[in-house]
Amino acid sequence: MSSAPNGLFTYPIVQAPMAGGASCPPLAAAVCEAGGLGFLAGGYKTADGMYQEIKRLRALTRRPFGVNLFLPQASHVDPAVVEAYRGHLASEASWYEISLADEDIIGTSDDGYDAKLAILIEDPVPVVSFTFGLPSPAAFTCLRKVGTYTIATVTSVEEARAAQAAGADGVCVQGVEAGGHQGTHRDDPQGDGTAGVGLLALVAQVREAVALPIIAAGGLMRGSQIAALLAAGAEAAQLGTAFLACPESGAHPLHKKALTDPLFVRTELTRAFSGRPARGLVNRFMREHGPYAPAAYPQVHHLTAPLRKAAAAAGDPQGMALWAGQGHRLARALPAGELVEVLAAELGAAQNALKAMQMRSAS
Repeated sequence: MSSAPNGLFTYPIVQAPMAGGASCPPLAAAVCEAGGLGFLAGGYKTADGMYQEIKRLRALTRRPFGVNLFLPQASHVDPAVVEAYRGHLASEASWYEISLADEDIIGTSDDGYDAKLAILIEDPVPVVSFTFGLPSPAAFTCLRKVGTYTIATVTSVEEARAAQAAGADGVCVQGVEAGGHQGTHRDDPQGDGTAGVGLLALVAQVREAVALPIIAAGGLMRGSQIAALLAAGAEAAQLGTAFLACPESGAHPLHKKALTDPLFVRTELTRAFSGRPARGLVNRFMREHGPYAPAAYPQVHHLTAPLRKAAAAAGDPQGMALWAGQGHRLARALPAGELVEVLAAELGAAQNALKAMQMRSAS
């Protein structure tokens, strides 16, 4: 089995790339400076916007960091189903006194993928990860030639095997517990994502199927959980929701507060906000609109963007996309660097306890 190159991190703790503003340069820099691996999210940004964030991060840290890209969505979307959902949301728009997106959101979207990839090859960063699919083998080769370590997000053994065959250096294994979008390579229009596999079981399956380093992601909030995943064969753990509440995070204050607010007690996977299964705190918008949302990503994402923005401006978390993993109640509003240190201490304590137990059993 290969392993991640030395020097990427001191502690096996990766801050997840969270598109939408949470994974900003100050957060990534604080994680990197504390010995973890911080990530920027390239999704939903222009190519220049992504590059400007990279420059800001480089000014804040000399440590290695990563950038995540969304793969283009090539599946056909029926314009009629998007328009039907637009009609369903008309009362929501009226409530917030806004107009739904009137731009041409029908068709496919590549999220500026080619331009972003070109920037990352021309001006390399230490790590690049991919979500919603795999780049071409040629892209993996180009990134490797410029010294970039590549990671493919996978949600099944089949996707992990495909990542290995395409030339990825490592895989980020995402369990169904994870907050935000499920990183499946293909979205099943008939499914809602609930058939996903739990993280511990999935890591064990992938570990036996491929010879790539594993970064485990999904619902992780404590160092003891990281210890369990390392024992199961992962090289590192990726945490998103755990860093969402940090002061450096770019998440909306209402989103941060909702993580531990008694009003939001559970999470579900929903298409309501984006048209693709994503895990968030159950709120009014999700309950009222989730059952009617079509499998149409990113069209629904663009359609609901004005609604989500209006809800945030109105101070209404019931209309926002409150992405969160299943462990959200364990969120700690610590500075990111301090959180890395706490997680590392918890990890060390858990590993020492396991060693002590093994010694007692052997004696």
